[in-house]
Amino acid sequence: TGKIEGFTNVRELYAKIAEAFGIAPTEILFCTLNSHKVDMQKLLGGQIGLEDFIFAHVRGETKEVEVTKTEDALGLTITDNGAGYAFIKRIKEGSIINRVQAVCVGDSIEAINDHSIVGCRHYEVAKMLRELPKSQPFTLRLVQPKRAFDMIGQRSRGSKCPTEAKMASGRETLRLRSGGAATVEEMPSEFEEEASRRVDDLLESYM
Repeated sequence: TGKIEGFTNVRELYAKIAEAFGIAPTEILFCTLNSHKVDMQKLLGGQIGLEDFIFAHVRGETKEVEVTKTEDALGLTITDNGAGYAFIKRIKEGSIINRVQAVCVGDSIEAINDHSIVGCRHYEVAKMLRELPKSQPFTLRLVQPKRAFDMIGQRSRGSKCPTEAKMASGRETLRLRSGGAATVEEMPSEFEEEASRRVDDLLESYM
């Protein structure tokens, strides 16, 4: 385990995790909260509860698969980690991608037909896939995640931190922002969390 502090956004968080474990930030595909599994319901989003544990999923093996687009929709939902990697969040049962056994939830899409898409947002990747012609095979270069390499915990209650009392309550969350400093806010209710999850799903790109 390691203690991570001094970050205000996702890119800085990844850099801090990488520094703590002696790896490059680009090795981190995505993070999950409170689960070492590749669980898309536990993906790190824009906020972290101050009692949460962060599991970082790093690059594993690279694989290439050939897919023929026989329908308009490939049957996958794409999201990204906010730091340059788009990856597969869901695969629709019975879809084109579902029939390609080598493709798995959690795989990062590194290239389409040898064209690197590292650094692209999920909607840009979805647009590229949508524009591929039907009935012609194309190649996806994917990177599958290893199992989470470690668990990153929040400060212990014994730390000399001015927010110690708040952290011990378990009712605050650290909200990460794309610009500006992270802020500590009240933990959202279950209703607010569900509403936020539904909005996130709408903003993701389904192909």
